[in-house]
Amino acid sequence: MKLLAKIALVFAASFSMLGTAAAQNWPTKPIKLVVPFGPGGSTDITARLLAQELTILLGQSVVVDNRGGGGGNIGAAIVARSEPDGYTLMMATSTHVTNPGLYKDMTYDVLKDFAFVSQVAFIPNMLVVTKDLPVKNLAEFVDYVRQNKGPVYYGSSGSGTSQHLAAALFNTMANGKMEHIPYKGGGAAAVDLMAGRIQAYFAPLAEVVPRIDSGSVLAIAATTKERVSRYPNIPTVGEALPGYEVALWNGIFAPAKTPPEIVNKLSTAIQQILKKPEMQKKLAEQGSTPVGSSPEEFAKFVASELPKWVRIAKMSGATVN
Repeated sequence: MKLLAKIALVFAASFSMLGTAAAQNWPTKPIKLVVPFGPGGSTDITARLLAQELTILLGQSVVVDNRGGGGGNIGAAIVARSEPDGYTLMMATSTHVTNPGLYKDMTYDVLKDFAFVSQVAFIPNMLVVTKDLPVKNLAEFVDYVRQNKGPVYYGSSGSGTSQHLAAALFNTMANGKMEHIPYKGGGAAAVDLMAGRIQAYFAPLAEVVPRIDSGSVLAIAATTKERVSRYPNIPTVGEALPGYEVALWNGIFAPAKTPPEIVNKLSTAIQQILKKPEMQKKLAEQGSTPVGSSPEEFAKFVASELPKWVRIAKMSGATVN
């Protein structure tokens, strides 16, 4: 029995050393970066920028895999169940700390089923409306939705997403009569806004900057506490509805039990990328503020965000089917 025990210990030590060696040599093959929303949205745009830079820095291809649906839950569940070997990652957003307050049957635990790598950026949402809507500014829009002068359908990248909550909270605080139209991604919502099939969209700024600049849509207000530096003349929602504030973020999650060596190596790479002037410029052009954080810092941040977004969800009155 003692001999068997010794053999078992030798095998365990051998496997441990193999695992450590694999982590130290990571990556040796392409990495999949799951975006839990459709292509063309702000999360997808930022993920592809990051994937390009990581490919160069890590020496292996980082391939974006769009897995939209379920308000980001489908893609998140896939990553949570993936092998924790550093070859499957997710571009997570504030939606993933909101969903526990909206969905009764969650198939993953955001705090237990993921390793937190690094926050990437903070992102403002911008309330944009079609040019055909008979309003010119925030005050007129608030009055319009209150008096129900016409149908106001607002889009989002899915039920329970940050865009949905930003709009639902606005509607509640304005005592408005807007109706929600969920999509499988922000890109599709932006397209329908342009086509006039919806009248309003609380869009992540990255999705609508070209449309705002071209005059294709009218930017009414920012959802953040402060005005967006790119558009200093556009007010915040809080200037008309005191107390309103919705600030979004994104970051990289990996499956729980991913080796710390891999998590730290990836976090260091992301922080290095986000310090590059050209990357900061690209994010600034989208209205995003780069962050970059250690795994420990990001874990604390996510844990603090969970109760905040659950509270926003309750305040908004948002529901999901």
